[in-house]
Amino acid sequence: MTRVSAAEDLVARLRETGDASLPTPYVELDRAAWSGLRENHPMSLTGDDLSRLRGLGDRLDLEEVEDVYLPLSRLLHFYVEAVHGLRLATSEFLGDRPRRVPFVVGVAGSVAVGKSTTSRILRELMSRWPHTPRVELVTTDGFLYPNAELEARGLLQRKGFPESYDRRALLRFVADVKSGTPVVRAPQYSHLTYDVLDEPLEVPRPDVLIVEGLNVLQPPAVRPDGENAAALSDYFDFSVYVDADPADVRRWYVERFLRLRETAFADPQSYFHRYAGLSDEEARETATGIWEAINAPNLDRNIAPTRDRATLVLTKGADHAVTRIRLRKI
Repeated sequence: MTRVSAAEDLVARLRETGDASLPTPYVELDRAAWSGLRENHPMSLTGDDLSRLRGLGDRLDLEEVEDVYLPLSRLLHFYVEAVHGLRLATSEFLGDRPRRVPFVVGVAGSVAVGKSTTSRILRELMSRWPHTPRVELVTTDGFLYPNAELEARGLLQRKGFPESYDRRALLRFVADVKSGTPVVRAPQYSHLTYDVLDEPLEVPRPDVLIVEGLNVLQPPAVRPDGENAAALSDYFDFSVYVDADPADVRRWYVERFLRLRETAFADPQSYFHRYAGLSDEEARETATGIWEAINAPNLDRNIAPTRDRATLVLTKGADHAVTRIRLRKI
């Protein structure tokens, strides 16, 4: 079967599986139906790989990779080849010299929902495709304004809200990668010191760039002249939103906070070292307070409203396992 016919077959089967009774731009699949779309896409990860890639508190095993991420890897392979073919056709039409443009994937979702683990798994799977493409992963945390700047702007307690990021620098970074700049530098972030680092990350012309962050699917901002500014998602070829019931995400956040007392918070250099000695009850109260004051409002007002902008939505159950998948129709 040719690549094109395989892609057409996949799309046809997705449409058959979805509920056609209501008009919708999406196909909804349960985990079993989605898993069946893996076909013979190879499994290249081991248990040791998962131990390295798994985030704190995430439920991730080989069955999850086989059922959820291998079908997604297969779909992304079709997308990458299809987008490359479209760009070749455009170059031929314009009489330009054809070149390979980096394929950009955006991954969005709440704090503690597992989007970082999803991004790492995708990077690992895509980097093991035939011809071993160069896949880079950049988080938007590095594009937060430094703490001193946030404090000067009165935004330190709104860290993670859209206004706490240097959106112009983030847009410029992705635009430079997309345009084929040989080496682009991205600022890095330390979750130990809770601040932006002085040493940038060098990104040398990847085949695929994964951009992970809370607000990567934000719609265009409106400029003072009434015109829309560029949106980061304008540069995405594919996007994933990791979703879950907010009550479950809050529970995962609190549970992670409790575990961090014995790991990252225990380091005297940690910004949150003051929380290391809290009792379980005190830690739960503190974590819940942070969630309700900062993370819940950000999720409700800024993050969750972008879900319908994603190409694909992974919905998790209470145990962190993906239960449903929603794919935007082609």
